[in-house]
Amino acid sequence: MKKVLIASFDMEVGGVERSLISLLESFDYTKYNINLMLYRHQGEFMSMLPKEVNLVKEVAEYATFRRPISEIVKNKQYGIAVARILAKYIGLIAAKAKGFKELGLIPMQLGWKYTMPFLPKLDKEYDVAISYLWPHYFIADKVKGKKKIAWIHTDYSYLEIDNKMDYKMWDKFDWIVAVSEDCKRSFLSRYPQFSNKTIVVENITAVNFIKSMAEKDCSAEIRVDDKCTKLITVARLAYAKGIDDAVRACRKLVDDGYDIRWYVVGYGSEETAVRKLIEELKLEDRFIILGKKLNPYPYIRACDIYVQPSRYEGKAVTVTEAQVLEKPVLITRYSTANSQVRHEYDGIITDLGVEGLVLGVKKLLDNPELQIRLKKNTAKVNYNNSFEIEKLYKLLG
Repeated sequence: MKKVLIASFDMEVGGVERSLISLLESFDYTKYNINLMLYRHQGEFMSMLPKEVNLVKEVAEYATFRRPISEIVKNKQYGIAVARILAKYIGLIAAKAKGFKELGLIPMQLGWKYTMPFLPKLDKEYDVAISYLWPHYFIADKVKGKKKIAWIHTDYSYLEIDNKMDYKMWDKFDWIVAVSEDCKRSFLSRYPQFSNKTIVVENITAVNFIKSMAEKDCSAEIRVDDKCTKLITVARLAYAKGIDDAVRACRKLVDDGYDIRWYVVGYGSEETAVRKLIEELKLEDRFIILGKKLNPYPYIRACDIYVQPSRYEGKAVTVTEAQVLEKPVLITRYSTANSQVRHEYDGIITDLGVEGLVLGVKKLLDNPELQIRLKKNTAKVNYNNSFEIEKLYKLLG
């Protein structure tokens, strides 16, 4: 039986974490001994881990990731605290000097680089060690694995990071797995040297689970009898997801006489800024943040149109989930969009930014027959792709 280690940060509510649950549920546990290393044993999805998975004991040093520096100091982990402080300020200066819009990614890279001396190695050796979420330094440098695999969930052509720093990390992996062909292409546009070891394994979509979970009641938050058109977005409140563009698009649509209510299921680092923007544009009754939800599917089912306003994506799990629930889908033209939606067949693709979102939503609202056609076409598509696990089995051996 192959001994496999999979590493990720935690099981907080998110698309990557949902895809990890689907992957874990798909394994053949008679052939693979799956061990899960979570840096923090935290998050609403912890209860959804399959019983066959061996959860590796939490390691204090790794549990510091995503914790505030003040808490790390309080726990007397002074070396890690100093490393994090240095990473934060040096990283911010570097990101600003390069004119980056996402200021948190280089500090995250440096956070790993500077804390590495304080992080212990795992004693056990594994047949295969998988790093499921970037940065992948833990599996690259602290785990003994006969074979090492790293996952890509995002569009690297837009990611504002230090490529040279990550090159050394990627070089330590035997295989690199991208979640879509476009995601693979964007990664190789930065790292063409790794073309011979980069393959595609799509996120596994649990169709029956999504449909059954969508039957739950959410009428206390989204009224089914609401006469206006209800839009829904499920995403982290982060720069990449373009929620600020969605708020501004909502204002223009309302001003142009469209009776809409736009709901967002999600949370994240930009929540305060997004709520402030909603207040400034006087959209409190039109653009509604529902917050973190363990089960987003009833909210998608209760709305009329699903919108993904992202600036960049690898392959948005929630878009496929909305298609499973037979919703008209609108996504922006991020570089991997064509791997997710066939334009005007099972969704529409609109230009990036506020104007693109406004025109795209208007196109759907002004053409009820287009909405009907998109719904019918999603009903024809079989989104069940459990066979994707076979690609991974070939890598595992």
